[in-house]
Parts: sequence; C-alpha cells; structure tokens
Amino acid sequence: MYRGRLERDLKIWVDKGFVDASTAKAMLREYDGRETSFSAGRVLTIIAAVLLGLAILLFISANWEALPRIVRLTGLVAMIWAFYLASAYLLAQGRSILASGLLILGTLSFGGAMALVGQMYNLSGDELRMMLVWFVAACIVAALFRSAAQVGLAGFLAWGFCGVYLWGHFDQWYGIMPWMPPLMAVALIVLVRYADAPIARHLAYLMLVGWLTWLFGRHEGLYTAVLFAALGMVAFLVVSIPASPLMPLARTAGAAPAFYAFLIASIGFFLVHAEISNGSFENNVWVENKVPLVIVAAATLAGSVIGIALSGRDNGAVRYLAYFVFACEILYLASETIGSIIGTAGFFLVAGVLVAIAAWLVIQLERRFSSKSGQETQA
Repeated sequence: MYRGRLERDLKIWVDKGFVDASTAKAMLREYDGRETSFSAGRVLTIIAAVLLGLAILLFISANWEALPRIVRLTGLVAMIWAFYLASAYLLAQGRSILASGLLILGTLSFGGAMALVGQMYNLSGDELRMMLVWFVAACIVAALFRSAAQVGLAGFLAWGFCGVYLWGHFDQWYGIMPWMPPLMAVALIVLVRYADAPIARHLAYLMLVGWLTWLFGRHEGLYTAVLFAALGMVAFLVVSIPASPLMPLARTAGAAPAFYAFLIASIGFFLVHAEISNGSFENNVWVENKVPLVIVAAATLAGSVIGIALSGRDNGAVRYLAYFVFACEILYLASETIGSIIGTAGFFLVAGVLVAIAAWLVIQLERRFSSKSGQETQA
C-alpha cells in the first residue's frame, strides 16, 4: 500500500519538476531494497519455510517410533543447529531472504522438537509453558539475527499462546499466565525497534487491545467500561500532546501508538453505551431524562474532536476512526432522542441533515489540514 502511494507521489513530483526521473527511480530502488518492504519473493520464501517445517515435523512424527531414542534426540538437535548455522552463513553472504526462511525453519523445528521430546521422556508441563518457552526462543533468535521475519514469527507465537490460554481458561485467572500477553507485547515492541520490523508492531498492539477487552469481559460493568474509555483517552493524550515527554518517542513508531490508543478509547465508549443500554441505571430517574446518554454522547463527541485536533492532520488512521465514531454517535444520539419524538421519517430527515453537516465539517477540516501542510512546506 505505501509503496504504491510512494510511486504515485514520485510520479506527480517528477511531472511537476520537483525531482528528476533518475532520483525517483533511485528512491524506489532504495525502498524496495529494505528488508521490511514488501517483496513477493520474501513472502513466498517464508510460506515455503513454514510448509517445509511442517512437512519435516510430520515426517519425523510419523516415523518416530521406528527410530532409537538416541537417534531421535541427536537428530532433532542437529537439525535445529543446522538450520541456524546455515542461516548465519547465508546472512554473512548477504542472502537475507533465504536466511530468514531457514530461521523460520529452525524456530518451527525447535517447537516441534519440544513436543516430541516431551512425549518421548514423559516430561510434565502444559501447552502454555511450552508456548511460552517457544516464544522466548523465537525472541532470542530474533535478537541475535536481527531478523524482521523472526520478530513476526514471535508475534504469531504470542498470539498462539493467547489462543491456547483462552481455549482452556477463558473465564479463569490461571496463575501468572494472564499477565504474559502484555509482557509479550512489550518484548515484541522492543524487538520491532531493535530489528526494524515495523509491521510486527501491529501484532503487539492488537494483542494488547484483545487482552484489555478480555479483562473487561471478566469484570463487566459500567465502571469498568468508563475506566476502559478513560485509560484509552489518557494513553492517546500521552502519545499525542506535543508537550508530552513520550510524544517524540511515539512519533518514531509512526501512526500505530496514537491509533491503537484511540481505538481502545473508542471501544471503551462503545462499551459504556452498551452498559447504559443494558440497564446499568435501572430504576433511576436519570434514565427517563436520558441524562447518562447525553453525558456519554458529549464525552464521545468530545473525544472524537480531540482525536481530530491532535492527530487529524498527520495521522490518517486516527482521523478516519474519529470521523467514524463522531458520525456513529450523532446517528445514535438522534435515534435515541429525536427519533423517539418525531417518528421514523422525521428521524431519517434529521439524520440526513446531521450527516450532511458532519460531511461539511470534515471537508473543511481536510482543507485546513491541506493548507497547513502547504504552508509548512513553503516555510
């Protein structure tokens, strides 16, 4: 997506004489040469490595009983080391794509070897601990080789850990295991910066969003929903306000920190609406006057305006999410208040007018952002 946009922008700049054609081609070549940029060959290599790893593990497990115990153990260890050493050799030769594939094979083999050795020696332990050890091993390899592909694999292993936990303990707090997802997310974010693997950071942020939503499911209630929304807005302000000490660090991570913080706040506002609709203020006179609805609607609209004001110009993801939340809140508020008074036809009329007003405001904001960007470029 970014590569296509960059190519289109460069073509426009060449046509306008801002850059020459040779410079534009050199810029595209430099981008395509980055390890983190999209490459069909790199993606196919990773897929091939995963398929080969699965084939090897299935072949070994199918002939497991026919092999002597010492041969099994020695063969597994030798296979893992062979993949990693071959990857190190290829990296030294500058063949990073094949090296990434062999790293994936080595880490997949390590996980399969743990399962097979545990079965062979009847070692005690559960799947969660095995997934945790597997994740730690993948992180160590990613740090040693500074491999973006390996960071991505570590992210998927973290998701696998979460899936195993939810499968067996969805409504339970099982020891310290529920604290592992945020710790894994922190480890992934550190690796993303160290190994320059920006795509993998989304795995970490999405895991944090899912973990917080799971926490809400365990402690469902109005005050929990309010806390969810408040924490999201505080996190968004911390990474978006220019005076914040964390804002420069967040900017180096691109649009992701502000977007996911605002996404958490938006989910929190939605949960507050749901709790009020489900009767959290039941038998309360406020319900008849719709006071809670007005307060929550005002807070949601204010949060959307704050999101647009702080990140609207530079962060398109936050801007469009804020537009969406703002429009949904306007329609919801109209349906709960005006719609109950004037009927269905009148509601659609008023809703259409409100959406038209919102569209006009969006257009004005977009023009303002464009004019500011033009003024800064000239300065």
